Amino acid sequence: MTRGPGLFQMGIPASEIFPATLFARICANAIRAEAMAPPLNPDPRGELALRREIAGYLAVARGITCLPSQVIITAGFAGGLGLALGVLGLGAATAWIEEPGFPWTRKGLELAGLSLAPVPVDCDGIDLDHGLRHHSAAKLVVVTPGQQAPLGATLSLERRLRLLEWAAANQVWVIEDDYLSDLQLTGRAAPALASLDRDGRVIHISSFSKTISPTLRMGFVVAPPELVGRFAEIAACLAPAPGPAVQLATAEFMHEGHYIRHLRRTKRAYVAKREALLEHLQRFTSAHQVAAPGLAALLKLTGGTSDLAVAREVSALGMSPAPLFPWYASAAAAESGLLLGVATTPARNLAQTCDRLFDAIRRIKARR
Repeated sequence: MTRGPGLFQMGIPASEIFPATLFARICANAIRAEAMAPPLNPDPRGELALRREIAGYLAVARGITCLPSQVIITAGFAGGLGLALGVLGLGAATAWIEEPGFPWTRKGLELAGLSLAPVPVDCDGIDLDHGLRHHSAAKLVVVTPGQQAPLGATLSLERRLRLLEWAAANQVWVIEDDYLSDLQLTGRAAPALASLDRDGRVIHISSFSKTISPTLRMGFVVAPPELVGRFAEIAACLAPAPGPAVQLATAEFMHEGHYIRHLRRTKRAYVAKREALLEHLQRFTSAHQVAAPGLAALLKLTGGTSDLAVAREVSALGMSPAPLFPWYASAAAAESGLLLGVATTPARNLAQTCDRLFDAIRRIKARR
């Protein structure tokens, strides 16, 4: 029996919104076409049809002007990060990471042998002054400028320009993890950091995991012009893309306008889900303990309550909120909280679900 995602699980799109029947029909047609085509080795950079669609979409939605030759299809964000690190070959150089930041990105950089420099974030994104003051010799910066993961701040224009100026002057590479900017729920999404890059220092990485499905395992990298050849070589030898059929199906899904329409429906549904979740959370706790960064509600835990213990407790109740603690590289800097995914917030019995969540929090507090 296949088990679905837990309630409040992050990183999983709402399956009830996605036009699954339509996409399945497009995929079936693509699979038939692939089976009937001559058995040729696929382009290691990815199918040209999909790379064209992505380049066109980025120009409109993210402000990035690029050629299809700069787009490399990858096995999700992880594949894109691994590909970029292989191309850059930075050895044990110092890399800025956001504090807090995505744990798996941090682990990937560690596995690549880089020396990590956690840089705190605030309401304007990563704190450049702190990074320059303490780690000015860094050769790589990994950021989530659209919506900081997990706290949700957008990197300010002033900091974006300063970061790019410093990177260009000091031959620093910037990896932009644009994991969620397609789904900005408040206001208009800020243009991608790569859209401001005039010196070819930004490597833009995104995926379809949050918008279509993580089961696709499909993402893409936009390579700076001077690195296009190197990206193609590494992709051909060490980082194969997903099969042609799923790529061609996604290309058709985008070309026919289904992707844009799906994003619009999804945003409307997520806004309603988020408002309902915040309303119920604030019935149980003070407003200052709840925030809504990106596609998650952050419930701060006070009085030394362990978010790890609460997450374990509620897992038996079918809930999968993410504890905030593992997002910090430094335990001393870590705060306790729960990240409740908006997409997997239940539409029915939400009040009862929140009641059970807070009952679990009270039990954990009583055991201390």
